[in-house]
Amino acid sequence: MADRVTVIGWDGSPLTAAARSALSAATLVAGAAHHLALPEVPPAAERIRLGSLGLAARRIAAHRGTAVVFADGDPGFFGAVRTLRAPEHGLEVEVVPAVSAVAAAFARAGMPWDDAQVVVAHPRTLRRAVNVCRAHGKVAVLTSPGAGPAELALLLGGVHRTFVICEELGTVKEQVTVLTSDRVADHSWRDPNVVIVIGGQAVAAPAAPSAPGADPAWLLGQSAVHTGGRGWARTQGDGGEGESALLRAAQLARLGPRAGDLVWDIGTGSGALAVEAAAFGAAVIAVDADPRACERATAAARKRGVQLQVVAGRAPHVLEDLPEPDVVRIGGGGAEVARAVADRRPERIVSHASTRDEAEAIGRALTEGGYTVECALLQSVGLDTRTWSEQDRSVVFLLAAERPVNR
Repeated sequence: MADRVTVIGWDGSPLTAAARSALSAATLVAGAAHHLALPEVPPAAERIRLGSLGLAARRIAAHRGTAVVFADGDPGFFGAVRTLRAPEHGLEVEVVPAVSAVAAAFARAGMPWDDAQVVVAHPRTLRRAVNVCRAHGKVAVLTSPGAGPAELALLLGGVHRTFVICEELGTVKEQVTVLTSDRVADHSWRDPNVVIVIGGQAVAAPAAPSAPGADPAWLLGQSAVHTGGRGWARTQGDGGEGESALLRAAQLARLGPRAGDLVWDIGTGSGALAVEAAAFGAAVIAVDADPRACERATAAARKRGVQLQVVAGRAPHVLEDLPEPDVVRIGGGGAEVARAVADRRPERIVSHASTRDEAEAIGRALTEGGYTVECALLQSVGLDTRTWSEQDRSVVFLLAAERPVNR
């Protein structure tokens, strides 16, 4: 096992005294090509060109001597420290921090970055990163090969955003480019890069000062995104015909929308559930055949201050061109829409019905689609607390379907 492992964050600035001291004693140095070319790297040290960090960690664990690992930006911010400290490697790690690539980008623009999201995009998580860009007006994406600016733009599709692409920050090749999302896929981009995605409600791209070695740019801020447990729903008001606030809360609790999810709300009505789902941080597409309902949903989103993509059209046909959902609320359309939704394989589906026959038809369609289906009869009675007399009564069948893990 390596006697000592020091992780050095590098942001293009001259190395600190602590970093130089660690390097002078290193018998193994791991990093990207531009790290290994630094004059402070001891000529006699073994050098590892970083590709897979996990593979490098295993080689470092087997090394007898002192190891140094270079990382761009702050290695503790979505960086190398997490991998190196994994229990299976058994490494004791010291860290020499630096400014993160995201913070460096914002510093170039002279902008605050406490009101935006930061996500990491790998090929396996790219779709979730895109969903965060759909749901929020300010997102910084730490990209990787195969999950870069072009791939982000292509998956966003018709959602208009402004992209700020920051290539090779901290090097002599640093470049910052601002493009609308429909033009990003027409270019090739160098790694490493950070992509800032701007757009949506109440988000303007302000003019930024010129940065040394870069074009003028607009950059944004950070509030790190993580995927925690499913949360509780708290809703108000009625969402539409046959839909009470209590029903909507029960549907949201079973859907569990969270950051990185894409929610379809089919038959959105007033947009109440769609807005609540967006408030949880999920990306939401609200669908309704009634143009007036689409207008109400748009107004509700604006009032709540959340992002919402509203699509006018009748399900199931309008669903064909929508991006793949994670969870779906079916507010109308019955068994025909349920079958179409099940074909798209979301993780969870909820619906409701006013009669047992309708509930059985929807449940049968979801079961035949390979889902595990539960149904509950929900009854709520509103009372006037002055007289404790009954004001209104609601009875509805709630259906919740979940896709088995192996399906």
